Amino acid sequence: MVVLSEFSGGSSSSSSTHDHRYDVFLNFRGVDTRKSFTNHLYNALIHANITTFLDDEEIETGEDLKPDLESAIKASRASVVILSENYAISTWCLDELVLILEQRMKSNHVVIPIFYHIEPTHVRNQENSFGDAMAKHRQKMEAETNSNKRSKLAQKMEKWYKALVEVAGLKGKDANGR
Repeated sequence: MVVLSEFSGGSSSSSSTHDHRYDVFLNFRGVDTRKSFTNHLYNALIHANITTFLDDEEIETGEDLKPDLESAIKASRASVVILSENYAISTWCLDELVLILEQRMKSNHVVIPIFYHIEPTHVRNQENSFGDAMAKHRQKMEAETNSNKRSKLAQKMEKWYKALVEVAGLKGKDANGR
């Protein structure tokens, strides 16, 4: 089990000495968990003196990652990925997930998935709501008439598929019934 309080070293100054501005970056689908699970988790982390990044804006589907979010991921020691029913609908969440997993490979970035009222196998195999969402992304890609845009969407989708398989394979927590 990973103890998140170990990341803070008891103070936020310990993270700055290692070029980490945040101990934890929260990746989640706002409409599913923002006013419930994610809000409670954020408050618990802050109460434990764990410097936590929480984006407080809803992002429109199709927008590119804002540079400050990309910087926040790179400046975090760990990420908690809250996978929920509508998570894969958001291209924003999927793009963040890809970047989070890239950080995991490049550095000692810890990734902790939380399966919020979903099964890890649904994420891994892109079934149920995850399969539906990925099918919609594929339809959008196939409907794109600009070949350059279509190719970029296809590349993104391949990264999203791989990221979902990878995150579902990590040891995580099940938040069903909580």
